Amino acid sequence: MHNPGHRFQAQDRFADGAQYIAGRPAKGTSGRTHTVVDPATGDEVYTYELAGTADVDAAVAAARAAFPGWAGATPGERSDSLHRFATVLADRADEFARAESLQCGKPLKLTREFDVPGTIDNTAFFAGAARHLQGQSAGEYSGDHTSYVRREPIGVVGSIAPWNYPLQMAAWKILPAVAAGNTIVLKPAELTPLTSLLFAEAATEAGIPDGVINIVTGAGRDAGEHLVGHPDVAMTSFTGSTAVGRRVAEIATATVKRLHLELGGKAPFVVFDDADLEAAVHGAVAGSLINTGQDCTAATRAYVQRPLYEEFVRQAADLMATVRLGDPFAPGTDLGPLISHAQRDRVAGFVDRARGYARVVTGGEIPRELKAGAYYRPTLVADAPQDSEIVQSEIFGPVLVVLPFDSDDEGIRLANDTPYGLAASAWSRDVYRAGRATREIKAGCVWVNDHIPIISEMPHGGYKASGFGKDMSVYSFEEYTQIKHVMFDNTAVARKDWHRTIFGDR
Repeated sequence: MHNPGHRFQAQDRFADGAQYIAGRPAKGTSGRTHTVVDPATGDEVYTYELAGTADVDAAVAAARAAFPGWAGATPGERSDSLHRFATVLADRADEFARAESLQCGKPLKLTREFDVPGTIDNTAFFAGAARHLQGQSAGEYSGDHTSYVRREPIGVVGSIAPWNYPLQMAAWKILPAVAAGNTIVLKPAELTPLTSLLFAEAATEAGIPDGVINIVTGAGRDAGEHLVGHPDVAMTSFTGSTAVGRRVAEIATATVKRLHLELGGKAPFVVFDDADLEAAVHGAVAGSLINTGQDCTAATRAYVQRPLYEEFVRQAADLMATVRLGDPFAPGTDLGPLISHAQRDRVAGFVDRARGYARVVTGGEIPRELKAGAYYRPTLVADAPQDSEIVQSEIFGPVLVVLPFDSDDEGIRLANDTPYGLAASAWSRDVYRAGRATREIKAGCVWVNDHIPIISEMPHGGYKASGFGKDMSVYSFEEYTQIKHVMFDNTAVARKDWHRTIFGDR
C-alpha cells in the first residue's frame, strides 16, 4: 500500500475506526468494509468498517443525551467553545490540508489556501454568531399583551455531506447547528471520511461536550436512510445531487422533519459585449476548473455575446492548455484528479457524446502520463445546442461549455433555461446591465465580474431544483432554530371581552 508519510497516515491515524460517537472513535458494526482510495494514484489509503443501523442508533442516542445540556448552555458558553474550536483547527491546519488532499486528490495549494482557511473562518464566524440568536423585540401589538419571539434549538440534527468538499461541507452542516444549541449526527461520504473524523476529534479537543458532534460513516442506503428516517432526529440537512435529494425528502417528510436541501447546479456565466474580456476569460477558466470542476457552483455554461464569442473561445482554450495536471502534493500542480475513475469515465462520456453535436476545442482526453489516477484534461466545448445534454445536465468535472447569444434578453433567458438555480455570474462594465442580470437570473447567488468567492457572512443556497434553505451566515439559523411566539397578558382582567364570543352576553 502506497501511503507516504509526508501525505497523511490514514490507516494508523484512524486505527480505532471511522465512527465518532459520544466523544470517542469506534468501529462500524455493519459487517462490511470500505476502502478510501487516493484518486491521484489509485492506491488504497484507509480501509474501515462501515456503520450499520446500530451505529446510527448509538450516535443519535448520544446526541439526544447531550442535547439538554448543550441547548441549556448560554450563548456565551457555546461561543467560547467554538472560539476554542477555531484555535484547535488553526493549530492543526496542515494535518487537515494533507488529509483532504489525500482523500480527494485536491492540490495541496487548494486545501491549504481555500478549504482549510475557509473552514477555520467559518468556525470563528459561528463562534461570534452564537451570541446573536435574538428574536423580535418585545412589543404590545394587541394593546393588552406583550409579545416577543424566542429562537430555540430544534433537537438532534441528522446531516449528510458530499465528497467534493468533505471538510467544508462538514463544517457548513455542523457549525450553525451547534451554534444554535442543537446536537448533530453527520454522515460523510464513504469515499472521504477522513477530515470529518478529524473535525469531530478537534471539537472534543476544544472542549465541546461528548455527544454534541457525532460522525457515522456508512452507505447511503443503510446508514444514511436510517439516519434521515430516525424518529429521534428532528431535522435533516443534505448536500448532494438533486436525484438523491428527492429520496431524502421522501424519507424526511414521512416523519415530518425540518428539511434543508442544497442540491445540484449548472451555473451560467453571462458575458455581455462590454465586459473586460481578459477578466472574463480568467474568471471562466478558474471558475470552471476549481476542485477539478467538482463544485456545484462551478462555471459550467458560458454565454458570451456574439461580438466577443470567438475571441473568448480562443483565449479560454489557450489558457486552459496552460493548466498543469499532476501530483496533488507537488508545488507545481494546478489541477488534481477527479474523485474516482468512475467519475472520470462519467465526465469523459459526456464529452465523447458531445462530439456528435458540438466542437471540442481543447482537452477532452485522459492524460496518458497520469493514467493510474482519475485525471481528465481541462476541456472546452463550443457550439452545443441549448437543449443538449452537455448544456442541461450536471457534469461535475473540468468541462466548460461556451455558447453565443445576441440580445441581453436572450442571454438572461438562456441563463435561466435549466432546472437548476444555485449560482451564476454576470460580466459587464455597465452597472444597469449588471443590475438587471442580478435581478432576473434565478439563482441563490449572482456574482458580478467574478465567479466562485464565498464568505462566511453571506448565505449559500439555491432556487428551483438546486434545493432550499441556506448554509453559512446568520440566515442559516433560520434552518436550525424553532421560532416561538410568547405572549403575556398585561391587564390582569379575569373576564375579557373576547370571552363573550364563546359564552354569555356583553
